[in-house]
Amino acid sequence: MAVAVEKLITSDIVKPARYLGNELLAIHKPWNTAEIRWVLTYPEVYEVGASNLGHIILYNILNSQPRQLCDRAYLPGPDLAAKLRTTKTPLFAVESRRSLTDFDILGFSLSYELGATNILEMLDLAGIPLTWRERLEAEGRGDQGNEEATSSSSPPSFSYPLIFAGGQTATSNPEPYADFFDFFALGDGEELLPEIGLVLEEGKKARLSRKELLLDLAQIPGVYVPQFYDMASDGSVHPNHPDVPKRIVRRVATPIPAYSIGLVPYIEPVHDRLVIEIRRGCTRGCRFCQPGMLTRPARDVEPADVVEAIDSGMRQTGYNEFSLLSLSCSDYLSLPAVGTEIKNRLKNENISLTLPSQRVDRFDENIANILGGTRQGGLTFAPEAGTQRMRDIVNKGLTNEELLRGVKTAWEQGWDKIKLYFMIGLPGETDADVLGIAETVSWLQRECRGKGRRPLSFNLTISNFTPKPHTPFQWHSVSTGEFERKQALLRQAFRRVKGAKVNFTDVRISAMEDFIGRGDRSLAPVVRRAWELGAGMDSWYDSVEKAFSAWGQAIWEAGLDWKYRQVEKGEWNLFGKEHEEDKEVTSPSSPSSSLDAPLPWDHIDTGIDKKWLKEDLQRALDAATVPDCSFEGCSHCGVCGTDFGHNVVIPPPSIPEFAGEFVPNTTKAQRLRVWFGKLGGLALVGHLDLMRLFDRTVRRAGLPVSFTGGFHPTPRISIAYALPLGVTSSGEIVDFELTQPVDVEIFRQKLAEALPLDIPIYQVEQLDLKASSANQLLEAADYLLTVACQQEATPIQWESWIEAIKAKDEIWWEHTTKSGKTQLVNLRVRLFELELFDLPKRPEHQEESTVILRYVGSCRHDGVLLRPEQILFMLEQVAGTDFHLLQIHRNRLILGV
Repeated sequence: MAVAVEKLITSDIVKPARYLGNELLAIHKPWNTAEIRWVLTYPEVYEVGASNLGHIILYNILNSQPRQLCDRAYLPGPDLAAKLRTTKTPLFAVESRRSLTDFDILGFSLSYELGATNILEMLDLAGIPLTWRERLEAEGRGDQGNEEATSSSSPPSFSYPLIFAGGQTATSNPEPYADFFDFFALGDGEELLPEIGLVLEEGKKARLSRKELLLDLAQIPGVYVPQFYDMASDGSVHPNHPDVPKRIVRRVATPIPAYSIGLVPYIEPVHDRLVIEIRRGCTRGCRFCQPGMLTRPARDVEPADVVEAIDSGMRQTGYNEFSLLSLSCSDYLSLPAVGTEIKNRLKNENISLTLPSQRVDRFDENIANILGGTRQGGLTFAPEAGTQRMRDIVNKGLTNEELLRGVKTAWEQGWDKIKLYFMIGLPGETDADVLGIAETVSWLQRECRGKGRRPLSFNLTISNFTPKPHTPFQWHSVSTGEFERKQALLRQAFRRVKGAKVNFTDVRISAMEDFIGRGDRSLAPVVRRAWELGAGMDSWYDSVEKAFSAWGQAIWEAGLDWKYRQVEKGEWNLFGKEHEEDKEVTSPSSPSSSLDAPLPWDHIDTGIDKKWLKEDLQRALDAATVPDCSFEGCSHCGVCGTDFGHNVVIPPPSIPEFAGEFVPNTTKAQRLRVWFGKLGGLALVGHLDLMRLFDRTVRRAGLPVSFTGGFHPTPRISIAYALPLGVTSSGEIVDFELTQPVDVEIFRQKLAEALPLDIPIYQVEQLDLKASSANQLLEAADYLLTVACQQEATPIQWESWIEAIKAKDEIWWEHTTKSGKTQLVNLRVRLFELELFDLPKRPEHQEESTVILRYVGSCRHDGVLLRPEQILFMLEQVAGTDFHLLQIHRNRLILGV
């Protein structure tokens, strides 16, 4: 069922361009030619989902499969969600604009513990039952009432799509969410999802039932179907069907950078840049780090493939920034060579490179050079702990000397502000270790001082350690009371430290993540009830109070309050009790027999031997470190082998000679004025987003645009007078200044080819270099307004109202300035022309009288304007009735001489 999106997505919706599916490089495959139709549904708002690299990669891979189609859906904002419920419209996929129930399979990304409530919200908005049992029952009822259809030559259609989840949390411990999903995709999806698609296609042709199809899917390595497994009284999970494996293996795939190129949003996403993965997996062995354990072995991408993907991607997308992604970018030995090569290739295009948090011990001048430029980005390091003892306990592999050397290198290379990540609540931590964070920051500041330089400042994030499954610390927990006490210690200590901004993670949400993340199937009702009570968007700070209240109430109603308190009070702490706060911990006792108890995630085979995790926990108790097996000896964790492969570390190529930083070309050799339109869905793209669109367009078109000078050079592109959101136009103007002359027709052709179809080019004109800008010359604007009158009105009445307006010399409007002052404005002197333009055919359901008016009014850059809504005000003054503005179209902008 196609959804009438144009009636839902209007300018009153916050960021309506979220839901249009018209981004650059979006893939629109014909609906009727696909045998299997997917939706990748990201359970966050569009700005988060559309910039997620895994989402983009899998979207591109699925659409590259023959006979398969992949669309997308995101968590709608509260305003659209309310509109969907009010109008009883199901949640839709953004490209096909079809209800999610029209698809064969829906895949959700479950990337953090409390994110399942957003998934339930999306299922509910789509009209899909929340649990696999309800969906199975619905299909059974449908089959009983449609026996003839299932025996016909056409395959049966399920009552609802298959619902699955993937992502880090799904792979780590799917049990708290097992009731909601038909299956889970564990590990990397690049090879797994196409295999699932082939099985679905064959199952559809064979007219398999939902349960039969799921049994076939359960044979694929990496697919976990919860209904074929039962939970024992001790929380462990075992098969209830003879044809499914006892343990489900995590899938491992080799990164393919070319699939990272795609989906360039028109509105600004969270990560507004091209992102290319350079290394998957990490073997550092940090004992708190679940991603580092769940993504082994480490796999480097060939440097040539990275360079080609970035070069091609930047030209296809028009981005002016790219990022290299890995759990530890600095462990990609080819990083300096790759970064330098790309900066040399794109030297004249004002391109910047950003990196996520990186190893401070590997930060050197080579990496600093590739991060430098006209837009020097932030720099983030993660020491994790404030003392050497604690860094050894967590196996961080970082000494004080290496920490200082990395920070000092950054300071010497021009960074005056650095972001640092620390954790509190780590196993074996004393108050001295907590206070060591403040002492370490003060020490780094003292060591990085110099004449003529601003003092080094830090932006600190202090997280609460949350133990994760499949890590050596999965048997540990900390009470919220202890977290609060340690946070108070640090707040007090940092009062004496200048130049350090400290942010703390909410301890309650940390406890909830711990409780859900290490839970079993009994928590599914808690998750559902928390959603019913309003939990959602739990990672957002503005909903913490509501989220905590909802989760707490749900836990209490489920009778699991005692179990949560066990986590909250830290009763799983296997480390010895502390002495006085200034002393070291006692010699830790050996891990108790509780380490041998079954865990809810033991049936998930990540490749890491549980025995090795116990041994590594003992090493932590002894503050013994384990070397990085990518570069030193094997740690015997159990991953390397036929199922998961081996570490792939590619020797680095030589670093090319650095060609120098971007120098903005400020030459102004030619000025061109372009008249363009803004139609269809692009009318819902705002002015600032339109500016970014033109910036990327000239990059993709390879046009020699001139740059401004200064610290932040920008392209010389100037759009005349911002068009309000939702207003279409056939008369917009944009000026370009170029560094070298380009034939006008060639310029027009290149620009038109790189622009979306909804931004047509009407005319291009060459100007004198000293000519005034279009904004300076603006005098008036010509509009078409579709206006509805509340009462029945004839064309003669409309004409009489128009003539009444024209006959007046004064029509006063009370205007409120930005400072709050009010002033009276004579609108009549700003109106130059007004006429009845057309009488459109009235829809049968519409009772109001509707006409199209044309007016020409003042539109000057100094703020002397006549806005479309002010025409309605003038009509109401002469007619004594109410009017509604249904549509606005700007015909043209009128320039003076």
